[in-house]
Amino acid sequence: MEWEKVTIQKMELKDLEDILSIEDSASLPLWSKKMFIEEMKHPFAFCYVLRGENGSMSPVFGYICFRNMAQESELFNLWVHPHYRQEGIGKRLMQFYIDFSLRMGMKTFYLEVHSSNASAIHLYHYFSYQAFGMRTIKGSSMPFS
Repeated sequence: MEWEKVTIQKMELKDLEDILSIEDSASLPLWSKKMFIEEMKHPFAFCYVLRGENGSMSPVFGYICFRNMAQESELFNLWVHPHYRQEGIGKRLMQFYIDFSLRMGMKTFYLEVHSSNASAIHLYHYFSYQAFGMRTIKGSSMPFS
């Protein structure tokens, strides 16, 4: 991936078709269209997409949604299109998120990740996230940090 040829932009309604196709590629689709719309409306939420150099004319390669409130930030959703994985898009989105949130005065960062999502866990460890608990939901373990 040539980094000078990608851009990170605020998520818009017109991006949802691309985003939902990425969500559908997951073994466990996480968010519905309604959930994305509600998150984009939330006063403490920030949702961004990473796409090619042609801006809104390029497909969405990945996206991120998070909330910042007081001095705490929580990452809710980060996903990279399967065709563009292992090209640094997740790292680029995470670095954007951390830099953005630090500029807003955030001091503490939280997220949850499913224990079976090894690539996400690796990404979060790269950014020095540390696990501090395990959540059990309907019999499945979910470590989070």
